[in-house]
Amino acid sequence: MPDLTATVVVDADIPGPAISRHLYGQFAEHLGRCVYGGFWVGEDSPIPNVGGIRSDVVEALRELDIPNLRWPGGCFADEYHWRDGIGPRSERPRMVNTHWGDVVEDNAFGTHEFMALCELLGAEPYISGNVGSGTVREMADWVEYLTRPGTAPMADLRRANGRDEPWRLRFWGLGNEPWGCGGRMSAQAYADLARQYGTYSRDHGDNVLYRIAAGASDWDVEWTEALMKAVADLDRGPFPALPFQAVSVHYYTIGGTWTAKGSATEFGADDYWRTIVAARDVEPLLRRHIAVMDRYDPQRRVGLVLDEWGTWWDVEPGTNPGFLYQQNTMRDAMVAALHLDVFHRLADRLVMANIAQTVNVLQAMILTDEETGALVRTPTYHVFEMNKVHQDATAVPTYVKAPDLVREVGDRQVPTLSASASVRDGRCHVSLTNTDLEQAVEVTLDLRGADVSAVRGRLLSAPGVAAANTPAEPDAVAPREVALGAGPGGVTVVLPPHSFAVLEVDVPGLTLPSVPAVEERRPCPTCP
Repeated sequence: MPDLTATVVVDADIPGPAISRHLYGQFAEHLGRCVYGGFWVGEDSPIPNVGGIRSDVVEALRELDIPNLRWPGGCFADEYHWRDGIGPRSERPRMVNTHWGDVVEDNAFGTHEFMALCELLGAEPYISGNVGSGTVREMADWVEYLTRPGTAPMADLRRANGRDEPWRLRFWGLGNEPWGCGGRMSAQAYADLARQYGTYSRDHGDNVLYRIAAGASDWDVEWTEALMKAVADLDRGPFPALPFQAVSVHYYTIGGTWTAKGSATEFGADDYWRTIVAARDVEPLLRRHIAVMDRYDPQRRVGLVLDEWGTWWDVEPGTNPGFLYQQNTMRDAMVAALHLDVFHRLADRLVMANIAQTVNVLQAMILTDEETGALVRTPTYHVFEMNKVHQDATAVPTYVKAPDLVREVGDRQVPTLSASASVRDGRCHVSLTNTDLEQAVEVTLDLRGADVSAVRGRLLSAPGVAAANTPAEPDAVAPREVALGAGPGGVTVVLPPHSFAVLEVDVPGLTLPSVPAVEERRPCPTCP
């Protein structure tokens, strides 16, 4: 019996916000082996593929029910010119990817290939347009090319390239990191451009865009305030028409410094706890941005999008430093689990999130081996797979009663147990994360407001927090069924050190009000 105990109280009959499936979004940039060698192998590859798109990657990602995929960047978005990536591949011009490895990009993977990938995945496309080095007309033409029905210059060009019907496209990014690689702009300069580019990113036919303004880095709430002032100014005019429906923010979990981030696999206890502190900071950071947004938009019509998040370590030894390839361990799984709990709690304003990145880059779901072609599901992949039950469910209040489960890290008191819960279709799902390095904890689930008929659970754990999956041991870290007990306070489960569990509770007859999903939220009835 573990020495540490805790109680998690879940008020299953008190509805909170809808947990949009888009909080489980992914990100694919032209960076390292994410697109080329990850998603795209080409039609002549010996690796099984559909039109050049790697089949086993698609199959693995479909198991996650990924809701959306962001592309083509990232920093690459603001040097990408979409016309270079259409038409016969043999005739597409080449360019230099100056941001990531200074390698030549042949544009083999472009608009048609990306949209085909999204169709194979069953995921919504989220495209980031070029504000940094592009033009308003270039962005307007791309939207027309993608979404315009009938006869029009860009629609005719699309048909000439083999696609008759327009695609369905909702999520449209107005550039990326304009404060940095996207142009090193001031907040006000970008706010003006966001109004301009957003205005000319038109809705064509019955396709309605959800425009996302490129937002702040980390704690820069002044950037968010500049964008929200732009919303407020336009909303007060005689013809209210908001140029964007959401603002973004980027936050990476780094246990070291930007110049010395530390190893993905070789780290000590101090490195681990600094990482957990950084991961926990995502909640106060998002709440700061939300507080600014609430001042200008108390009705919460404008969404917040965390479209880059995850761990960032030094690259694996021997790999191209511009390719950002890193191994993925149980420590990364802990970071993912903590973030997803926060996303569930803040789902009334946080409408989308995109982990960076899906394949072979940073905190990836999947790693592919260059020599053998093997595909490896990472510990982070398993957290997303276990947690997908929360997608489009209704969050319910969750309270952790564990006064002794606290770790002192410097001058911080860091809780070591995290939890969140949701209800949908007569079931309540409870996610539990024990970040303690040494101690197991027995958790009693006190579920209130519903009759419980059955409980099941799955557990993700490993002997060490640096455990990882490799081509030689692809299932070293994998979920398994977990034994459940019964105590006077309710169902009990033992969480080993550095572990993650999801409990599934049958609550027949319990229904909660539905809340509109993110893509159904419009900022005002008269918006274009």
